[in-house]
Amino acid sequence: MTTITKNVSPVGYRVRTFITAPMQKYPFIFSDEWKYRIQRHVAFWLFWWIFQAILYSFVASNTLLAYVERLPMALLESFLFMFTHMFLAYSLMYFVIPVFLLKQKYWPTAVVTIILFFITAFISTLIGRFIVDAIRENMMRPENNVFRRTTSATTYLSLLSGLRGGITIGGIAAAIKLMKYWYLKEQRNLQLQKENAESQLQLLKAQVHPHFLFNTLNNIYSYTQNNSPIAGQMVTGLSDLLRSILYECNQRVIPLSKELKMIQDYINLEQIRYGDKLDLHVDIPAETNDLYIAPLLLLPLVENSFKHGASNMLDQPWISLRIAIDNKQMHMKLVNGKIKEPEQKTSASGIGINNVKKRLELVYPEKNQLLITNDDEVFIVSLKIQLEQIKETVRIPQIKYEAVNA
Repeated sequence: MTTITKNVSPVGYRVRTFITAPMQKYPFIFSDEWKYRIQRHVAFWLFWWIFQAILYSFVASNTLLAYVERLPMALLESFLFMFTHMFLAYSLMYFVIPVFLLKQKYWPTAVVTIILFFITAFISTLIGRFIVDAIRENMMRPENNVFRRTTSATTYLSLLSGLRGGITIGGIAAAIKLMKYWYLKEQRNLQLQKENAESQLQLLKAQVHPHFLFNTLNNIYSYTQNNSPIAGQMVTGLSDLLRSILYECNQRVIPLSKELKMIQDYINLEQIRYGDKLDLHVDIPAETNDLYIAPLLLLPLVENSFKHGASNMLDQPWISLRIAIDNKQMHMKLVNGKIKEPEQKTSASGIGINNVKKRLELVYPEKNQLLITNDDEVFIVSLKIQLEQIKETVRIPQIKYEAVNA
């Protein structure tokens, strides 16, 4: 049986659904469930249809007719022109804004928007000249021939009318979408600040007596240096790992090289513990391209592979880790064997991986892709993250080794 968990960030600007407070309180406005989205769009366009029909019913040329005759025609005209308005509104909301505006491409935003406005005006003109005018001529009574003469607007005026309507509906739709986006983004930032505050509190709790901890480790190291060099090596590795966690991981981001160094230290400690029984393949890049990453984001995944994989396998435990960098994107693929037992199926939802998922959603929205495959005998984690690049050259020695069963 295979269980696959995905955490994919699509291209676009839709804020993730983990911001539950506004969605639970106002699901009609913020929920991404299809039933609420359909209700929102139907309500919006129904309002716009009736609003436009009321405006069309009071056009000066239509006042020659009784209102009961004007209103049905106005409703039909509003319905026909609404398709061009939908084209413009959805083009702005789901193409121009996410592809150009939110990526700070302002000149392309302006150019594409103007082109869409004129396309909408041109389509509206075609509908008005060849459909609406024909319907008016067929529906009006012969004694209202003056109506046909007074309402046959020139192409120029029709373009202006279509342009005015397009700008109006496009501006309203884009404004609603942007207000929703910025509100949810603010909610996400507030939640991120709350998560950071809680993390700092936990970190402070862990730093109650750090000097005592390191002094004790140094004393243990001095006692084991002569009697057990391997134990001394483990104490040194543990000390370096704890020092990195306590003192270097209290920033928003740290150099990717430091995160990789912590992974190396952790793997070295585990490799000493397993010795030749562990089949270990590790490939970590030497050059990090000045990339920075949120601290302690990758280490829990590696720890999970040992905790739920190698430690439970009595015969031939194995782990394969490969981290590659392509421009600003980091790709990590972690594969480990595991025993075929029913209780192992829950390892994909452990606390460590759940915390990683949550942090990815908070720190790297729209910039991460996490794919977890939990099979009967293998556990695979594939993670891609678009990282920050800060010009500061930090290098670590390349590590690429294999420890195979003797």
